[in-house]
Order: sequence, then structure tokens, then C-alpha cells
Amino acid sequence: MVEKQKTIREAISLQGTGLHTGAKVTLTMKPAPANTGFYFKRIDLEGQPEIKALADNVVFTERGTVLEENDASVSTVEHCLAALRGMGIDNCLLEVNGPELPILDGSARFYVDAIKKAGIEEQNEERQYFVVKEKMVVKDPETGSSIMAIPEDGQSYQTLIAFDNSVVLANQFAQIESLDEFEKEISHCRTFVFLHELEPLLKNNLIKGGDLDNAIILIDKKVEQKELDRLAKLFNKPSVEVKPIGILNNLELHFPNEPARHKLLDVIGDLTLAGMPIKGRIIAHKPGHKINAQFAKAIRKEIRRRQLKTDAPFYDPNAEPVYDINAIKGFLPHRPPFLLVDKIIDLKEKTIVGVKNVTMNEPFFVGHFPDEPVMPGVLQVEAMAQIGGILVLSQVDDPKLYSTYFLKLDNIKFRKKVTPGDTVIFKLELLTEIRRGVANMKGTAFVGNTIVSEGEFMAQITKNKQ
Repeated sequence: MVEKQKTIREAISLQGTGLHTGAKVTLTMKPAPANTGFYFKRIDLEGQPEIKALADNVVFTERGTVLEENDASVSTVEHCLAALRGMGIDNCLLEVNGPELPILDGSARFYVDAIKKAGIEEQNEERQYFVVKEKMVVKDPETGSSIMAIPEDGQSYQTLIAFDNSVVLANQFAQIESLDEFEKEISHCRTFVFLHELEPLLKNNLIKGGDLDNAIILIDKKVEQKELDRLAKLFNKPSVEVKPIGILNNLELHFPNEPARHKLLDVIGDLTLAGMPIKGRIIAHKPGHKINAQFAKAIRKEIRRRQLKTDAPFYDPNAEPVYDINAIKGFLPHRPPFLLVDKIIDLKEKTIVGVKNVTMNEPFFVGHFPDEPVMPGVLQVEAMAQIGGILVLSQVDDPKLYSTYFLKLDNIKFRKKVTPGDTVIFKLELLTEIRRGVANMKGTAFVGNTIVSEGEFMAQITKNKQ
């Protein structure tokens, strides 16, 4: 089933304070065209520069992810991006009138609520995934952090956090088996900080917008009342105390493992910077924004590598074909104008490559279309099927006694128009062994190095009636 891209239906705004800058900011989320992804616009700056939400633009990862492009930056983007990805949004314009997104309650809950209120709209373009085809691992030897992706037909995430010197937070684990669980299980899990980290953060001009309403404060050692009174004054609270479970009394935990779930939220948000949703299992050990960004960059690198490598078969028009048109007529019952393969240039046990030269003399161009001739996608699929038929019939003793009938077509995709003058190279490969006369194949059509169409086929080999 083809999945379509999605955006939000209408614009919606959120107001709040930036965690690190303390600036009052307004973020407006707006619909965006298909294939644009997520991008920020700094409407408070001259020229309203745009910043694409891509790992290439990450410039800082201390206590939050900072993006920079076109001499403009935006920080603490991970919670908003996690909400967009978790709610199945592919394209969104994010206008902000300051250098940082609002921290709100330290989770992605308010972003999720805004997306739901704005509504979700399906777009015409197909959603593109980064499919994990083999194990990928990125490690940070300094911190002991690592992220691994392994092939899996879905979008699942798991995180393990470990603080070796912490009594309160030695080890915690969190996972979701599908992004469908994001809203209920992850979105409202808040950021956390150890009490001993607060003062250095304040001294380094960080968390100017922090208060006891947007973070879980973890206590690892006995704290005197005098220190708690000073902390209350610092955050303009009448009083604070330590709960038996080792956190301040500023809030109740949503889950016993809420810190680990928040780290999972951060992983989802930061990996959104890969530029497309990830199909596979993500396993993060002691994750942080630094390792998250490194892994997103590794995915971006692999995406570029795959785009350059199309695996188009080599075609030498001067080489002797494996089967010319007369030999092909010995395999197939099809005849002009419905014989859609001109020659076979390669044939192995499990693969075959055929050629179709498309000219203006094709009869279907009379009506498809008179002023803009385009080869119908259904005929590209038929050409693949005919070449696949030659592949399976080449494995029987007397192919004239048999025919192939296609039982099922799956994952048919048309990526680019085929027009007069194109030479289409079709590559068919068996996905499984032929069993009980049934063959499963994948077909890909190329013009030059560009994939123009593809699909999967199931065919039945049947003996003809005498």
C-alpha cells in the first residue's frame, strides 16, 4: 500500500519561553508543499532567512540541538521535530520570531496538541523512507554512547540510559514498537536534569528560561534545607522539598522511566534531521544530542550514496543480444502491437535484462497523449511482465508448450515519464525459488541511470492446452 506524504491542515501558533535564552517566542506551524520537509524561518531577522531541518546544519549539541543556515540559527528544535515525526507529518514550515523554540513543559505534548488542533492533511506525493538495509552503528568512545540501526519492517525505537555515579538513575530502558505509540507513550515525557548541574548551567548562561515547571529535577545526594530554600528563591517558588524517590516536589512523574522515555523522544526528534522517516529498528545506548546528530549525519551520507548508485544494467547496443526479436517470439505468444520487448541482452539463472526502444511510431501515442506523448505506465508494467515471462520460460525444456499468467502485482511505482526516443532497460530478478510453477519477481525499468518504474510480480507457469 502506497503511503502519502502529510502536512498540517492550517496554521497554528504556540507561545512560550526559550529554555536557554529566556526569550519570549512565538512559533507558528504552517502547511508546506510536498517534498519540502521541515524548515524554520526566522521572521524576526532581515530577509526572514530559512533554516532546513537537516543534520548538515547542526552546529551545536550541548543541552539541545542548534541548527544554522543562511547566517541564522535556531535552537532547541528536537521536541517540536519529534512531535512532527511522531504524528506522521512530512512537510511543515516553522516560523519563529526568536533564536529558540519555546520549551513549554519540557516535553513534546503541547506540540502534539497543536498538530491535532491544526488537523492533518494527506498530500498527493508518495512518502519516501530511508530503509535500513544492513546494520549501521555510530559510537562515541569519549562518552560510551552509541546508536545502532538494524533492518526491520517498521519504525521502532529503544533507548537505554545509564549514569554510572547516580543512585537515582543508574539504568533505565524505554521502547516503542511503532510511531503510532508516540503520542500516548512518549510525547508528554519531560526533560530532566540533576540538581548539581543547575548552577553550572546558570553560570554558563544556559537555562535562562528554565523553571521547576518544565523539567524533572533529580537529587543524587542529601540536600540541606538551606540549599533547598536557595533553590526555591532562584526559581521564584515559595518552597521545594525532596521526594523519597529522589526528585523535587515540583511535579509527578508520568512513568517510572520517564527520563528514558524523554531520551527516546530526543532520539526521534534529532533523527528527523536525516531528512526522511526511518524504516528499521533504532537502538540507542546512552544517547545525547551529539551522538544523535552524528547518526543523522551518517544516514544523510548513506542517502546520498544510494542516490548516486542506481545499479542500472550496462547496455552496449553493438553487442550481440542473447535473444533477438525472432527468438523472443519463440518464448512469448504476444505479437505486435502488443509485443513490448525488442531484445534480451543478459540472462542468468535468476536475472534477465531486456530492452524496449520507444519511438513515436508506437500506436499508443495516438491517444496517449496527442500533444504530449507519454508511454502508459501500465504498458511499462506489461513490458516487465513479458521479460519476466521469458526469464521463467527459459528454465523449462520446451517454452512453446507453456505460458505465464501473472497472479499479483505489488508496490508498483512510476517515477519518471517515458517518452519517444527513450531506450528503456528492464531488469527482472527472481525473489524466491520457483516452487510449484509459481515465480516471484522484482522488476525495475531504467532510462539511462534513472529508475522510471518498478514493481513486484507473482506469475504462474501453466502448460498450454494441446
